[in-house]
Amino acid sequence: MTSADFAVAPRHDLSLRKVSVSAPGRLHLGFLDPSGSLGRSFGSLGVVIGGFTTEVELAASELDRLTGDTPAAQAELERAAAHLERLRQRSGCHAPLSLRLRQVLPAHAGFGSGTQLASAIGRAFAEWHGLDLDTVTLAHWLGRGLRSGIGIAGFDIGGLLLDGGPGPDGLPAPLLSRIAFPPEWRIVVVQDPGHRGLSGGEEKKAIAALPPLPQAAAAEICHQVLMRVLPAAATAEFAPFAAGINRMQQLLGEHFAPAQGGVFTSAAVARLMQWFADASRAGGAAIGQSSWGPTGFAIVPSEAQAQLLVDAARASGRAGPQLELHIVSGRNSGAVVQDRIAQPRAC
Repeated sequence: MTSADFAVAPRHDLSLRKVSVSAPGRLHLGFLDPSGSLGRSFGSLGVVIGGFTTEVELAASELDRLTGDTPAAQAELERAAAHLERLRQRSGCHAPLSLRLRQVLPAHAGFGSGTQLASAIGRAFAEWHGLDLDTVTLAHWLGRGLRSGIGIAGFDIGGLLLDGGPGPDGLPAPLLSRIAFPPEWRIVVVQDPGHRGLSGGEEKKAIAALPPLPQAAAAEICHQVLMRVLPAAATAEFAPFAAGINRMQQLLGEHFAPAQGGVFTSAAVARLMQWFADASRAGGAAIGQSSWGPTGFAIVPSEAQAQLLVDAARASGRAGPQLELHIVSGRNSGAVVQDRIAQPRAC
């Protein structure tokens, strides 16, 4: 596409205008078939969560100005600048802007930080210039969704999401299913800030070095997702949902263990996840690692059970000083876009 493809409104004096976007984090619950035993690789299951967000703000400026409100946000400024340049190249809109990163998701930790940053900047840019661009197009422009489409769909609509893996056209994976995450269920998110998961070139090399996931294992994962996880989420039946997630995580964890040093990337997270599994055996819990970690999760059927797990882990010292524990809900809505002056600015 070029600038000729877009209708842009006349220039206005919008010096006070600010466009802000708040994008939610997600947990990647696993791939369906990372080796593509039937010819189509990956396919992903994931859930959008509350409590973790990327927030960006775009405003008028005489010259380009990029700022970050936190050390983590400042560390993303180079990537943000590259996104802004790419958007200009693809759209033909070159007006100087002030881009402020108010808050970012933890990087390389399993929350989809790269996709949410790109999508938030892309959406703010499109809103600012009055460009009619969907999230899939913006993500494609910015090189996101090469393996998973969960973050892209999650940006738009939230919920428990299933995608079909990217196709040969290079576009992000199509969304196959979206189910509202049961509002009473809770997720204990366990972070290990001292570790980082694989990403970018390292992730690509790690996947290439692994032996193919056997077709029988991929078939079982698909069966667990289609006939256990999704129906149970749709009807809020926790036990079969947890059983399906746990089996999926077991198969994938064993497959990726050689590349990430074990079923879990972080040994501290692994120990706590095992303790969670033992402690919640009576009530059940869906336990695993998001993407390459190090973030672990324990999905439980209620706020009360989540609080009991967290309190017991802290009281017993099982959590350890290096781990951070948060109780969050699933989020059944996507990004929030706010435009203080609802008129587009010219390129």
